[in-house]
Amino acid sequence: MWLQQREAGGGLRHTCEQGDGLASYGWLRHDGDNFGVQDVRDRGLLLRTEFVKRPGGEHGGDWSWRVTARPEGAGSPASLVSLFFYVATDGQGTLRPHVEDGTRLAAVTGTSEELGDFKITFLRPTTESGEDPKYSSYHYLDAWSPGLHRLTDVVRSSLSDRFVFSPPGGPRQRFLAVDTFRGLPGAAEAPRSHLLLHQVTLRLPARVEVTFESGSVRDRRGPLVGPALTAELARHEAAFERRFEETFALERKGFPPAQRRFAQAALSNMLGGMGYFHGHSLVQSPLHEHPVPYPESSLFTAVPSRSFFPRGFLWDEGFHQLLLARWDPELSREVIAHWFDLMNAEGWIPREQILGEEARAKVPPEFVVQHSETANPPTLFLALQRLLGTAPLPYLRRLFPRLRAWYEWYNSTQAGPLPYTFRWRGRDADPERFLNPKTLASGLDDYPRASHPSADERHLDLRCWMALASQVLAEAAERLGEPAEPYRQMQRALSDNELLERLHWAEELGAFADYGNHSRAVGLRREAVRAAPGRPPPAPRLVRVVREAPRPRFVGALGYVSLFPLLLQLLPPDSPRLAPVLAAMRSERQLWTPFGLRSLARDSPLYMQRNTEHDPPYWRGPVWVNINYLALRALHAYGSRPGPHREQAAELYRELRHNLVANLYRQYAESGYLWEHYSDSTGAGQGSHPFTGWSALVVLVMAEDY
Repeated sequence: MWLQQREAGGGLRHTCEQGDGLASYGWLRHDGDNFGVQDVRDRGLLLRTEFVKRPGGEHGGDWSWRVTARPEGAGSPASLVSLFFYVATDGQGTLRPHVEDGTRLAAVTGTSEELGDFKITFLRPTTESGEDPKYSSYHYLDAWSPGLHRLTDVVRSSLSDRFVFSPPGGPRQRFLAVDTFRGLPGAAEAPRSHLLLHQVTLRLPARVEVTFESGSVRDRRGPLVGPALTAELARHEAAFERRFEETFALERKGFPPAQRRFAQAALSNMLGGMGYFHGHSLVQSPLHEHPVPYPESSLFTAVPSRSFFPRGFLWDEGFHQLLLARWDPELSREVIAHWFDLMNAEGWIPREQILGEEARAKVPPEFVVQHSETANPPTLFLALQRLLGTAPLPYLRRLFPRLRAWYEWYNSTQAGPLPYTFRWRGRDADPERFLNPKTLASGLDDYPRASHPSADERHLDLRCWMALASQVLAEAAERLGEPAEPYRQMQRALSDNELLERLHWAEELGAFADYGNHSRAVGLRREAVRAAPGRPPPAPRLVRVVREAPRPRFVGALGYVSLFPLLLQLLPPDSPRLAPVLAAMRSERQLWTPFGLRSLARDSPLYMQRNTEHDPPYWRGPVWVNINYLALRALHAYGSRPGPHREQAAELYRELRHNLVANLYRQYAESGYLWEHYSDSTGAGQGSHPFTGWSALVVLVMAEDY
């Protein structure tokens, strides 16, 4: 944590919330294993954090961390800054403080099951060069917290302004520092997290180093501090630069240094955002009247955004692993195995992994409960398709029963009304609230589906996902010598273009589409309200008005769902349907923008329409990187295969790749962030930021690695 000691008090920073208004923050280089370099820019203050890990012993080894704080730009930073370094348990292990001079927490020794015995040392601060000591004030806090998710509150409630910074021969200044902790107001939770915090207050510029030393390391070469830490950082940075170029070849492709640094930051933020979570999911099952906690489980995973979405998302993770599998296949295989270990006896994996109170504290209550009949796109098959050829056979053999169970769960629970059709379960059950009831299970939350949910719906995207799943299951079975014909038969049926057209080609739309009970004339209208005598009238709600009765038909929404037979390459290169699909992609009236493909055609009835009064459009126009990646992957393939549309696909590929990369780099250069999605009219970043989940696929696009 850190705090700029301004006259007005300043604000304590910890987890880089979007509301903090930081100019930028994120990893510049991070190899996922040995080291990382991160910059945080906060109102004229630049914090650079660096770490190096030195493997050894029986518990992972040692690591050292360095923070360099300096003023930057014209933001008039506070003359005084406090840095807070904390160590906390989570209901396990023990910590012992070692205090010098009554106020300085010099070290913490401790023991935990995973780490064994360890020692954490807080070195005295120096100048930025690391040579001369800096005058500093020290304070420490020894407190108990209801949990890790309340640590910020514990520290904030312990701050007092009764302290004065008095450097020899320098100006005196009152500042905030941790004092006695008296508990959190209204906190009914039992304390179970022991917190030890070291506060160092100093003038800029300055450098502070922290070391972690494992008790099981016997042949330590000396402390990893000062010049030794600097040398190790330089060695790892040089190795990272070489490995990045060997992996993605961006310099050979002609990208200038600034764009290569952008790509390195995108990869590094995904690696640096990986987390290990432990806890239990809250699940609503048809077998229980109320939600029940699942058994405790663990998950090692990448996350979409480490500040805004610090938890695992099933459909995001398949896209994450496309990039991570290219950088570190072994790491990717471990993450995928963790996800499949979360499967229940029926073969279901919860779509959001909200494990532990830290993760739960970031989730709106309505999204905490997971529903055991609700799916999510099985995008892990995308990553497995990339990993199959090189995965060790013992790994595949252990994974295969779970793959099979997952596949069978989709076939049994998400089956549609006709053979070889599929339907997302869990659409919103209250159609009067929404212009178009949402389909969270599909991952494309508010993308327009049939206006009136029914059991007769046929969802095109899920059918295409199942074609991919069938192909990967067949390839895995063949590699293991398991029976593969049932999966091949399903793949052939789901790839049968004649059947696909019968079920999903909408002639009047000139595109592939969902089918269901649909009205083309719906709108939102503010309801008339009457006040009871003597009382003010209630606030009128926006409710849905249906001006045309629904009937079974194709859904008139041209957008990402319409592209799925192309996105997952189910159309042969000579398909007569390729021409209209490519034309819709290139049409500026429909999906084409200078920034990437928009999610819903500009001439579609629900384009950029709010779903409720408080529910702005999400998948109804903005540009999303994950689907644009699939589009580029498909266009690259069609542009390299003989067929009547080869040149058209190749030209579309070149234009779309340029547009997407140029806009993401431009927005990163201007804003300091990768974003969740991008405006289809201006290209500006929108939604959560930093979003270095699937938006980091821009690295593979730059590398043309599909």
